[in-house]
Amino acid sequence: MIKYKLFFLLMITVLSCQSKKEDKGLFNSVKGDLTKEKKVFPKLEKDRYNVAFLIMDGTYNTELTAPFDIFQHTIFRENIKAMNVFTVANTDKPITTFEGMRILPDFNYLKDSLPKIDILVIPSAEHHLDSDLEDEAMINFVQKVDKEAQFVTSHCDGAFVLAKAGLLKDKVATTFPSDIDKMRAMFPDLDIRKEVLFVHDGKYITSAGGAKSFEAALYLCEFLYGKEIAKSLAGGLVIDWNVNEVPHLVVK
Repeated sequence: MIKYKLFFLLMITVLSCQSKKEDKGLFNSVKGDLTKEKKVFPKLEKDRYNVAFLIMDGTYNTELTAPFDIFQHTIFRENIKAMNVFTVANTDKPITTFEGMRILPDFNYLKDSLPKIDILVIPSAEHHLDSDLEDEAMINFVQKVDKEAQFVTSHCDGAFVLAKAGLLKDKVATTFPSDIDKMRAMFPDLDIRKEVLFVHDGKYITSAGGAKSFEAALYLCEFLYGKEIAKSLAGGLVIDWNVNEVPHLVVK
């Protein structure tokens, strides 16, 4: 009887090991097939604003997701020119935000054929005060998009990228409150304002970032669509919206 029990246990062990090996082989084959799949780009609807979010490793979640949420929700409003929102990066691999979120970019601006970008959004990233400013390909991309974009916006330290690209010359701007002095020191010829949450000068909108990125995005929507649409978008995200209660500057 003991021999039969030992034999039975041995057979279970062998079968279990074989199952694991077979599962591993199946996983590898599936993984291999996935790596060969053709890249799928987002569907961009006609007669909409194309809104590109420039992302990279170290991008801060809020400066990305706050305006992304506001702009994406325009597709649920009637009788307006809504927005196609998508991300662009210098890689096809997932980027990792500062808080650890992994995001697969929609377009690789180094090699993909990009749609015309009507609105460029530059969320803040961990190294926007140092190494990112030495990324010539990224700066060149921003300068190229700027030539045709209707609006270029930044949140928090994304303003440093605009400044490095030379886009804020003769413009008024703002950035993350504790980095204003750093920006003034780095770009002494620029007019950087304190005590405002966002500045609109020409086609450039710069914001203090953080949770106040919602306000800058809502302002742009009010500018494009009117007060009622902006209030509707804000209400959908449980935000009390009144631009007159938000410290800001519009340069005319």
